[in-house]
Amino acid sequence: MAEILISLAKIIVIVFVFVMGLASLMTLLGDRKQSARIQNRLGPSRANFFGQSLFGLPHFIADGIKMLLKENIVPAQSNKLLHTIAPALVFMPALIGWAVIPFMDHYCTGTVEVIMPGDGYGVDHYTEVCRGGEWKNYFSIMHMNSGVLFAFAIAAVSVYGAAIAGWASNSKFSLIGGLRSTAQMISYEVAMGLSLAGALVIYGTLNINEMVRMQGHLLGDWLPMWGIVVQPLAFFLFLLAGLAETKRAPFDLPEGESEIVAGYITEYSSMKFAMMQLAEYAATVFIAALVTVVFLGGWQFPFVYADGFRIFDIHTTFGLSEDVWYWVSIFLRIGAMVFKILVLVWLQFMMRWTLPRFRYDQVMTLGWKILLPLSIANLFITALVLTIL
Repeated sequence: MAEILISLAKIIVIVFVFVMGLASLMTLLGDRKQSARIQNRLGPSRANFFGQSLFGLPHFIADGIKMLLKENIVPAQSNKLLHTIAPALVFMPALIGWAVIPFMDHYCTGTVEVIMPGDGYGVDHYTEVCRGGEWKNYFSIMHMNSGVLFAFAIAAVSVYGAAIAGWASNSKFSLIGGLRSTAQMISYEVAMGLSLAGALVIYGTLNINEMVRMQGHLLGDWLPMWGIVVQPLAFFLFLLAGLAETKRAPFDLPEGESEIVAGYITEYSSMKFAMMQLAEYAATVFIAALVTVVFLGGWQFPFVYADGFRIFDIHTTFGLSEDVWYWVSIFLRIGAMVFKILVLVWLQFMMRWTLPRFRYDQVMTLGWKILLPLSIANLFITALVLTIL
């Protein structure tokens, strides 16, 4: 019973509080406040509570109420079943993928011992061992040895939702948007997977937790072995491909307002429209989380370990007991994970509001003729270097 309650608590905190909360706030902070700052204007300020604008928060609340109260319109000549199912096929993958994203390492119910190179154990990198207890998976919804494959497999399902929404709406604008979305997502998934392959060759595992642990190792006793350090080209390729996967500007051709109204979302209203919009924001956060765990060290906080702060020959817990420091390190690591995700979300919105939309042929050219050859070259060079070393 206790394990069921813990699992439910993890789902509520990670999916409904963090992901859904952040994705909802992005409509205010990203699409309105951040764009207003970039364009040198105030942003939402008219709606208020008792004369107080509260940083535009009433606009965010009004949006939710408006979506709930709007009429749900289904086109007369549409396929009503598929038209209803499509938003769920777009929305659910953006949430299910979070099942394998770890916000911290497993929790030790006993005492954590950190073994460093030179301690007499014959290890090349630092290792954390749980003494007098066992590791508990409290900081991710589930633990999988092939977590990366699961995340990619679930994310790929959303392409079906966009394609079905475009076809079932019985609208030429929706159909074009669905076709664009299908071609774009399939095209960039190839480059995205190959850019990730170089990092997987180095890490030697598909387990996301193990990948993050390996990024806690140090190069030259001072430089964290994050993915962006050992695979800098792959980081930029993966980030660009991930941005295209979310269908956000400058890759928002499936919803190109200037030529196809809103693409595959054109014939949707009320909460169906809200679900599909919210799915895009949730996908933006999910891509940020994937980039974080693969290339930015995940929950790793430089030089912070379970038994204290370590850098060169300095080892200290700042006067705290080992148990207290362990909890401090947990909060620091969770905070580091959340901070990195927020920075990447901010970066994606910066790119949205500073770069003009590509033409559709430019999107395909970038994916197939630039990102794909570079990702193949990166994989080949990585394998060659590891073979020589």
